Amino acid sequence: MNASGSLPRYQRVAAYAVIRRTLGDGTDEILLSRVAERISAQEMWTLPGGGLEHGEDPRDAVVREVYEEAGLAAAVGETAHVYSAHMPGVRRDGRMVDAHALRIVYEGWVAKDAPEPHVVEVDGSTVESAWKPIADVLSGTVPVFAMVADALGDLQPMRLQRLAAYGVITRDGADGEEWLLTRISPAGFHSGAWTLPGGGVEHGESPAHALAREVLEEGGVECEVGELLGVHDVHFTGTAPDGRLEDFHGVHVIFAARLADGAEPYVAELGGTTDAVEFIPRSRIEGGELEVLDVVHHAIRLHGEAR
Repeated sequence: MNASGSLPRYQRVAAYAVIRRTLGDGTDEILLSRVAERISAQEMWTLPGGGLEHGEDPRDAVVREVYEEAGLAAAVGETAHVYSAHMPGVRRDGRMVDAHALRIVYEGWVAKDAPEPHVVEVDGSTVESAWKPIADVLSGTVPVFAMVADALGDLQPMRLQRLAAYGVITRDGADGEEWLLTRISPAGFHSGAWTLPGGGVEHGESPAHALAREVLEEGGVECEVGELLGVHDVHFTGTAPDGRLEDFHGVHVIFAARLADGAEPYVAELGGTTDAVEFIPRSRIEGGELEVLDVVHHAIRLHGEAR
């Protein structure tokens, strides 16, 4: 009975997800499920997921399994890695079999404000679900099946490059030169930080038109776009507003711009990525009194050179 040819064959197709997030302090975490003792006598963690039901789409299976194991609503990417493992002489359902496991692993994500994971299924193969630091997974501090480390290496965060147009809009104030800035809401990257007015350039749209459109959408006022001051870029990995981990590269085209005399901007886009629009004294910006993105400091340098 030790020869694989004499054992009954057992083939299983399962689908899983690599679901990551980055915390505010920079810690990278992955959502994992701890398997029941009947699966492994020792503590072992694996990716959330499980076997496909007959006729079930693999992506639908991942969404179902993540909810059953972690109580979370997940979104799943379009592409996957497939892992094949031939395991002759293992125990399945109380008997020794010649097993063949096909594992389809997707990138997945949950909302940034998702609740803490908790097991929903009763008497299933998962007894605990939790976020674990990726560093602890890779170091072996958190015991995981080999598939977890393989999938972490193969499924990298989605790469996204975004072109955006921003404006330097200033006026004379009681405390000297004031700059129009917008504050990023909890729905955006770097929530709570201030940045220049502007935003993403749509396909086929000119950067100057994009700036004018964004200023109107964010601040409720029209602007006249002037000369190009320069280009700025930023590259980081972080959690997008929808909860997906992204390897993000932003390219920022910076223009001089002006508002009509007497125009007073306000938050015009409720529920968007902007929750405040204000003219702020340049002295406060340079003095570090509020958190601003690097593009603001870069624009201040460009503005000084253009004078």
